[in-house]
Amino acid sequence: MHTTRSFSDSIFIAASPEEVYAAVSDVTRTGEWSPVCRECWWESGDGPAVGAVFTGRNDDGTRVWETQSTVITAAPGVEFGWSVGPGRTNWIYRMQPVDGGTELTEAWEWLPEGQEYVVNRFPDDVEEQIANRESAARTGIPETLAAIKRVIEAA
Repeated sequence: MHTTRSFSDSIFIAASPEEVYAAVSDVTRTGEWSPVCRECWWESGDGPAVGAVFTGRNDDGTRVWETQSTVITAAPGVEFGWSVGPGRTNWIYRMQPVDGGTELTEAWEWLPEGQEYVVNRFPDDVEEQIANRESAARTGIPETLAAIKRVIEAA
């Protein structure tokens, strides 16, 4: 359990990498496309810069919780990502220019520290907690990407 668990998926968006970056790096818009995160707000820093901190409010239908995240990469038109915890889970969006638009990849990296946190927090149902988190990433990332595509292309 002490290796990083990860998953990623990609989608084509008919918009420039800069337009895609502007959308996904504005964490206050996350509730428009995430199946779990309902809203985010900046705690320190006023936008997508490395070291900026934001809080996200999540609701998966069974519980509501908040997380604090730190921006770990912010390269306009190229990559935007944050670390939840920080140091527990990384979420990264990568933009690749392609003919007619952008290939947007969303990557999830569940780090060993995050897995250890779950083991300590939920000792009675660790396997179910792990399975739930992996399932949420594998279903949530394609849902999120499809929603981001809809929102950006409708603009």
